[in-house]
Amino acid sequence: MAEPQSMDVPASGYLVVRASGAAAARAAILGGRGDPEDVQLLLRCPVPRAVAESGAKLTFADATLHLQPSGVVMLTVAAAKLSISFAELRPLMFRPVEVDAPLRSLFAGAVAHVVAAGPRLDPHGLAHHLLGLAELVLRSALRGELDRVDALAARRREALEYMRAHLGEQSLSADKIAEALYISRRRLYQLFDDGQGVSERLKGLRVERAKALLADPAKAGRGIAEIARDCGFTSAPHFSRTFRRATGRTPREFRERALRG
Repeated sequence: MAEPQSMDVPASGYLVVRASGAAAARAAILGGRGDPEDVQLLLRCPVPRAVAESGAKLTFADATLHLQPSGVVMLTVAAAKLSISFAELRPLMFRPVEVDAPLRSLFAGAVAHVVAAGPRLDPHGLAHHLLGLAELVLRSALRGELDRVDALAARRREALEYMRAHLGEQSLSADKIAEALYISRRRLYQLFDDGQGVSERLKGLRVERAKALLADPAKAGRGIAEIARDCGFTSAPHFSRTFRRATGRTPREFRERALRG
C-alpha cells in the first residue's frame, strides 16, 4: 500500500481530517484552543468519469462536496452539526489516517450517487445525507484509529517488559527483541517512533537500573564494574561514559551522593 503523502493530497487508502474557519486559524497562528466552524474530510477515491477532468463542487446548507480532478474528494461539514465533538476528533486531526477498503468503497459510492443525482434531489435532504456520511466516516475512522493505538500501546508494553527482563544481556539488540516478539525489526521501530528509538530506549532503561542499584545501600559493596555488567554494559568505561552523559555525574559520584541521603 502507498505511504501517506500530505494533508492536501492524501495517498490512496488514507483519510485526512482538517479544521477550518476563523477560530481554527486563530488557534493555529496564536496558539491555544479554538473550535473550528467546519471540519473537512479529504479522501482519495474513484470519481465519476464526467468530473474526472474538470472536477465538481456542490454546495448545500452546512455541507460542501468538492471533487478534485486528482481523485481527492473533500467533504466539508459544519462542526456544530456533528454529534462528535472536536475534542473527540483530535486523534484524527491533521495527519493521514489509514481507512479500510469497505469504508472507502462505501464513501466512493455515496459520493458518486450524490454527484449523479444531486441536481434532482432536495438540497436540504442532501445536506443531511452528507452530514450522515461524514459522521459514518469519522466514527469508523476514529474507532479504527483508537483500536490501532491501543494495539500499538500493548505491543510497546510487551517490548519494554522484554527489554527490562533481559537488560543484563550485552547481546540484547533490536533484532533479538523483534525476534522474541515475533515481529519484524521495522515493526519494532514503528512501536518507538517518538524520536528516541529502540537503542536509546534500551540505553535509558539500563541507566535507570544502574541508578537504582547505585542508590541501594544493600548493594553498596558491589563494584562499579559488576553493576555495569548487571545492567548490560560492555565495560566499566563504557558504562561510566554513558551514565555521565545521562545524569551529569559519574557512577561513583552518583552513588556517594545517593548514599549520603
